[in-house]
Amino acid sequence: MSDSILSCMDAADLRAQTARQWALAQLGLQQAEFAPASADASFRRYFRIRDGVRSWIVMDAPPEREPLAPFVTVAGLLHAAGLNAPRILAEDRMRGYLLLTDLGQQTFLQVLDEHNADALMSDAITALIRWQCSTRSGVLPPYDAALLKRELDLFPDWYVGRHLQRALSARQREVLTAIEHRLIGSALAQPRVFVHRDYMPRNLMFTDPNPGILDFQDAVEGPISYDVISLLRDAFLSWPEARVEHWLRQYWTAARAAGLPVDADFAAFRRACDFMGVQRHLKVIGIFARIHYRDGKPHYLADVPRFIGYVRGVAARYAELAPLLQLFDELNLHAEAT
Repeated sequence: MSDSILSCMDAADLRAQTARQWALAQLGLQQAEFAPASADASFRRYFRIRDGVRSWIVMDAPPEREPLAPFVTVAGLLHAAGLNAPRILAEDRMRGYLLLTDLGQQTFLQVLDEHNADALMSDAITALIRWQCSTRSGVLPPYDAALLKRELDLFPDWYVGRHLQRALSARQREVLTAIEHRLIGSALAQPRVFVHRDYMPRNLMFTDPNPGILDFQDAVEGPISYDVISLLRDAFLSWPEARVEHWLRQYWTAARAAGLPVDADFAAFRRACDFMGVQRHLKVIGIFARIHYRDGKPHYLADVPRFIGYVRGVAARYAELAPLLQLFDELNLHAEAT
C-alpha cells in the first residue's frame, strides 16, 4: 500500500496507523508495505507487513472487545502439541496488538478441490488428532451446559426474532427447548478434549507443515466430536454425504488408534457427531444474523441456507429430531430460503 493510500486510511483509522508504527518499531524497519490481510466475524483485524522479501502479520484486537490473553494461551498449547500456528514475535496487550509470523495467503477454502481434498482433509484430521491428544484437563474454559445454551439461544433471538421478525408460539418454544435439552445432553455425555471451536477450511492455511491453524482464541475443553464435524460440515463449503461419511470414518479409525476416547461403535459416534453438528448449525445461523444486524456485516447471511440444509438433513435421519424438522417447516426454513 502506498504512503498516500495509507495516509487516507489512517485519517479515518487511528488504530491502523498506530499498529503500523508499533510493528515497524518492533521489526526495526523505517518503511514497509502495510495492507489489510483479512478480517473475521469478530472485532479483530489483520494486516500484512512486507519489506520486499519477508512478511509478517499484525493482529489488531481492541482490548475492550477482544482480549489477547486467550489467543496467546492457545497459541502456546498448539505449539506445545507440535502444530503449525502463528508464532508471537511481539505483543502489546494494553493496546491490543500482536506481531505474528505469516503462514501465507492460501487457505484450505481457497485451494480445496476434487483432486486434493482427500490429501488436505487427511492433513487436517492428523493435526486435529494431535491437538486432541495434547489435552490437559482444566487448562481451557469448559464447554459447559451454560455456554451450549447461550449459543443455542442465538437462533431464536437473532435469526427467528430479529431476521424473520417472528415470535415462536408457546408450543414452538416448548419444541425447541426439548430439542435443545437433547442436543446439550448429547454434547455433555461425550469425552472432553481440547476444542478449537472453529476448525474449518477457512481457518486452515495451506502451508508447510500443513495445515497452518488460525482463529483459535475461542478454544475450550469440550465434546470430542465438535471439531471434526466443524471441519466436514463447513460454513462455506459443502461435500456429498458419502464423502463426509468417508472422512468421518477416517477420523474415527485414526482417533481410536491414537488412544482417543471415541465410541467403539461407529454408528454411536456418528450420531454424537450429527447431534453436535445440529447444535453448531443452529448457533451459526443465529451468529450470522447477529453479525448482520449488530455488526453491519451482511454477507454472512448468504451462507445461512447451507446450515438450514445441514439441520434438515440430520433431523430427517433421527426420530428424536423430527420435531425440529417440523418447526423448520412452520418457519418456512428451507435450504434455498434466507
